[in-house]
Amino acid sequence: MAASVPSQPSVEATSPLDYDAIIIGAGMSGMYQLHRLRELGMRVRVFEAGTGVGGTWYWNRYPGARFDSESYSYGYSFSKELLEEWDWTEHFAPQPETLRYLNFVADKFDLRRDIQFRSRVASAHYDEAARSWAVELDDGRRHRARFLITAIGVLSSPTMPRIAGVETFEGKSFHTARWPHEAVSFEGKRVAVIGTGATGVQTIQEVAKTAGRLTVFQRTPNWCAPLHNRKIDAQTMAKIRAEYSDIFRRCQETFACFLHTPDPRGTFEVTPEEREAFFEKLYAEPGFGIWQGNFRDILTDRKANAAISDFVARKIRQRVKDQAVAEKLIPRDHGFGTRRVPLETKYYEVYNQPNVTLVDIKATPIERITPTGIKTSDAEYAFDIIIYATGFDAITGAFDQIDLRGVNGLRLKERWRNGPQTYLGVMVEGFPNMMMLMGPHTALGNIPRSIEYNVEWVTGLLRHARSAGITRVEATPEGVASWTDHVKSLGVGLLSNEINSWMTGINTNVEGKQTRIIARYSGSAPAYRARCDEAAANGYRELALA
Repeated sequence: MAASVPSQPSVEATSPLDYDAIIIGAGMSGMYQLHRLRELGMRVRVFEAGTGVGGTWYWNRYPGARFDSESYSYGYSFSKELLEEWDWTEHFAPQPETLRYLNFVADKFDLRRDIQFRSRVASAHYDEAARSWAVELDDGRRHRARFLITAIGVLSSPTMPRIAGVETFEGKSFHTARWPHEAVSFEGKRVAVIGTGATGVQTIQEVAKTAGRLTVFQRTPNWCAPLHNRKIDAQTMAKIRAEYSDIFRRCQETFACFLHTPDPRGTFEVTPEEREAFFEKLYAEPGFGIWQGNFRDILTDRKANAAISDFVARKIRQRVKDQAVAEKLIPRDHGFGTRRVPLETKYYEVYNQPNVTLVDIKATPIERITPTGIKTSDAEYAFDIIIYATGFDAITGAFDQIDLRGVNGLRLKERWRNGPQTYLGVMVEGFPNMMMLMGPHTALGNIPRSIEYNVEWVTGLLRHARSAGITRVEATPEGVASWTDHVKSLGVGLLSNEINSWMTGINTNVEGKQTRIIARYSGSAPAYRARCDEAAANGYRELALA
């Protein structure tokens, strides 16, 4: 039950606040949350570490970076004017176009006047007496606000490999998520790429086009599927624009907010010939259909997963000429789709080029980075450029980078030491007035569709708080335990929760991130929204309000 509004003097009278709300991050979620809170008449400030808006699409400028969701299903849906004014040029937009789009949004809604760039949040501490958050930036500046909203991203805390000598390399080196803003030429250069996850795959297929010599250091291969990207002409864009309402309606209805949703049939409910034909059809189509639109049981039934894994393995063998190399590119430690599937454009054909070499670092581990290159257990390589495509400390990593402390100085990292515990993936017990956009235990999938919903839910909660004079909003122990148990139960039987990946909180490059956890909501997006809608419709009675 919500507590009654206190009769003592207002908190504002004893402790003036700089803002009603502080948002951390000016990516897609932070920008939209700013727009919605402005509509409530709130005084809002966004603190952004970068020099511009865009979040993921600001930081990740590496060669080949692009959407893996269809562009027209990825952009914002909230403004009809915006949908009418923006033209996508490719079905899967490249990073520069996406960043232009987000800058266009920032300009259209005049967002920059409430965003403070070059402002990294170092700490945020809850003040119980003032019912507010004290936020300190890394340059020492301090600000106070009633509410704190994290818009820090699921994949925003890059990790470097734990390899000796990284700092000794005398050539150029970059992590894919901290790519320089100026152009980098690979023409005639000796280039190393460490890592073959999604960013590695996209980078490799671009660098291979011009590098004098490209050496790929692979620890764990991933199952990849063709992107089948193509340009969008004016006629196609007009058709897309006319269908936007249907496109976004479908995203609302599907399991993970993609345009694709599982086929209702089981893998073995059809003949072998029908099964093979269906796999071939999906492999030839653009986007995530082969992952999200496959037979309903490929991610839960081991035999079904083995069937699709065998199919994709055969495709790899067909596309890579050297069968010894092909075998190195076929995963052995997980089945197809149990990790997020990188989409590629002639990635496997890269290994047919005479200027490309694949090094299996499970067989010949990297011993150290040297001033001139990389030394493995059996060879030493000289390079001009080293690219670290070594991924992210996912989901909880960006929270760990901020000194977040709730009631009685409790650290969020300590609260989550055995894995995240949340209420609806939005709130944490002991951290009043803090809301997370795309935090642990929310529906992921097609991220912007989930972002828009999370923002709307948080906005509704704050609207309710303001209209009722509520200055303290907190998750209850019962609400957190119930939701966390529900999230864990949804993961039972999913093959993806049995393997090590960023979706299960594993990162061998981060101390203490070697224990598998349930870091994401595994149910359907419609079910997630229904549960959150129910909480709002009940007047937020599951929260402690005062």
